[in-house]
Amino acid sequence: MKAVIYARYSSDNQREESIEGQIRECTAFAEKNGITILRHYIDRAYSAKTDNRPEFQNMIKDSGKKLFDMVIVWKLDRFARNRYDSARYKSLLKKNGVKVVSATEVISEGAEGIILESVLEGYAEYYSADLAEKVVRGMTDNALKCKFNGGTIPIGYVIDDEQHFQADPITAPYVLEVFKRYDKGATMTELRDWLNEQGVKNTRGNPITYNSIQHMLCNRRYIGEFAFRDTVIPNGIPSIVPDDLFERVQKKLEVNKKAPARHKAEDDYLLTTKIFCGYCGAYLCGESGTGRNGVHHYYKCVSVKKKRTECECKPVRKAWIENLVLDSIMEMLADDRTIDAITSMVLAMQDQESVALPMYEQQLQEANTGINNLLNAIQQGILTKSTKSRLEELEAARDELENKIALEKLAKPRISEEFVRFFLERFRNLDLSKLEHRKMLMCSTIRS
Repeated sequence: MKAVIYARYSSDNQREESIEGQIRECTAFAEKNGITILRHYIDRAYSAKTDNRPEFQNMIKDSGKKLFDMVIVWKLDRFARNRYDSARYKSLLKKNGVKVVSATEVISEGAEGIILESVLEGYAEYYSADLAEKVVRGMTDNALKCKFNGGTIPIGYVIDDEQHFQADPITAPYVLEVFKRYDKGATMTELRDWLNEQGVKNTRGNPITYNSIQHMLCNRRYIGEFAFRDTVIPNGIPSIVPDDLFERVQKKLEVNKKAPARHKAEDDYLLTTKIFCGYCGAYLCGESGTGRNGVHHYYKCVSVKKKRTECECKPVRKAWIENLVLDSIMEMLADDRTIDAITSMVLAMQDQESVALPMYEQQLQEANTGINNLLNAIQQGILTKSTKSRLEELEAARDELENKIALEKLAKPRISEEFVRFFLERFRNLDLSKLEHRKMLMCSTIRS
């Protein structure tokens, strides 16, 4: 029997020791029952109330490769705490010839085992729902008392010993100044740079970002409003920003939200790190400038921009060069011969990268041939001590090679020719008038 181990801990119990303990008990169970473990699938800080767990989904997907016969879990509640998800995914695994086994819960194969398993799953679901209710109830009680309920503490506040918000005498004045400056016309980028120049950090000790400013200007806690779910308490915490200033900032945010952007984002220059100067070989970077006809966007040689050398390269219009490149890519992908050539190269590269797998498969074929030859000899009456010893050696080698092949296939899943063609042909349907489609095509076909 070949098996994989699935281990998990939820966000309310984030302990690495929990994973180690689960794997240790599952491994001991496997050794006791002569089961070979191929791989561990581990989800850290993911609740089993949902099936949206990366390694869990990878395990379900890998079961379709028929490489293992069993999923071993420490307890059934590691697999799922939702009876619907449990039944659904166990059914999928069963279709693939895989069963779920608990290392610590003894469940028989008969009718009583089915009942016991249902009871355990029902209890896990009840425990999860009951725990969620208790947590929400406790947090609501804290909210009614305006106590800190966890999460990120906004800049400008500290939490006292009784878990209440208090204005931080060091950072609160900076928060008030940010609101005043934005009200007078400062941009979020300017406010971000100003706070970083002053050495102000966020509550995690990291530099202030553009998003930090955005969240700060929208945060109603700064006018003393405490909110948790449906509980909203005005003047529940000390205010840092006057109400009238806060309201003026909200109106200005709404106006600026509808206004055109002052500058193009760097990501909108699709050829950044992909286009080079034909004279000196340096990168061409995105630039913008204002003329009589509005804002112009173009690519400019880094050497010219930083005045490193006397490069002859002139700025290139952004729209012209990007459209030229994108049209060339689409023209290339429209040719079936290009799709055939790329598919062949991907498959050939895949074979070159997987050196061990072809070798193991050849050795397995040789071992099976040797076993068949010895079995034929035994059927003809040729049986000696050396024949029996050699047969045992070949069978042991066969089992070891089968495990190695399964591990290689799980570690490096092979991409089929159909998938490669599907991936390439979907680019033909992209709408180049959409920025996200232009980005997708450029990033997927041109190497930085």
